[in-house]
Amino acid sequence: MTQISHLPFQRTDIGWCRLRAQFLDGLLSVRCAGCNARGAALCATCRFALLDASRRGLGAVAAGPDAVIAAVEFTGRARSVIHGLKYRNRRAVITHLAGLLAGRLRDVGIRPGIDITAVTWAPTHGARRRERGYDQAELLARATARVLGVPAVRLLDRVDRSGPQTGRTRLERESAPAFTGRRSRHQSVLLIDDVVTTGSTLAAASGALRTAGVRRVVCSAVAATPVQNRRKRRAPLSTAA
Repeated sequence: MTQISHLPFQRTDIGWCRLRAQFLDGLLSVRCAGCNARGAALCATCRFALLDASRRGLGAVAAGPDAVIAAVEFTGRARSVIHGLKYRNRRAVITHLAGLLAGRLRDVGIRPGIDITAVTWAPTHGARRRERGYDQAELLARATARVLGVPAVRLLDRVDRSGPQTGRTRLERESAPAFTGRRSRHQSVLLIDDVVTTGSTLAAASGALRTAGVRRVVCSAVAATPVQNRRKRRAPLSTAA
């Protein structure tokens, strides 16, 4: 009888142990998007590496008509983290990357609600979205909009005639993808992409927005290839009308 009276407790104890084991398994299965270490979506080392890169004010912000505001250069940990987002479904890093970009935008003087009234994004290729199950540029744009306190609005549609950009040569990349803009009441828009390399995607997207009636487009990306490694882009980017 003593053993029977203890059975409910024993069962409960076993169930609790199983739940604890499942929780620990789930926790340990989370890996850092930057270095693949277990325990967090972005480990402390990678988090501080990105923060340090963003604080250095690297040459990822071009001046004049080619202006693209980027949080970090597309090298080192930043490259690894973004590849984790794009190719390994590490969507948990979105909030951190959006915070970095929003901080850089404020640092260069972009005033939410004044200089920009909405955030939009350059849609990724349809095949990539179907393959991944999400559009990383859209996720970044929506998260950045929340940080900045302005709405995220889809203002572009991609004409899938050029194929995904990844794996293409520079010449192929500079054959810009095509976009069509949607009419909107927003006249000053922040346009976001995850990475800028040649600038052809943002140039085509910003052009489509202006054709649709947007007067000012601020082009931005989480990361940009180092300026010294980029040739002069064929299609200019502009934040002016």
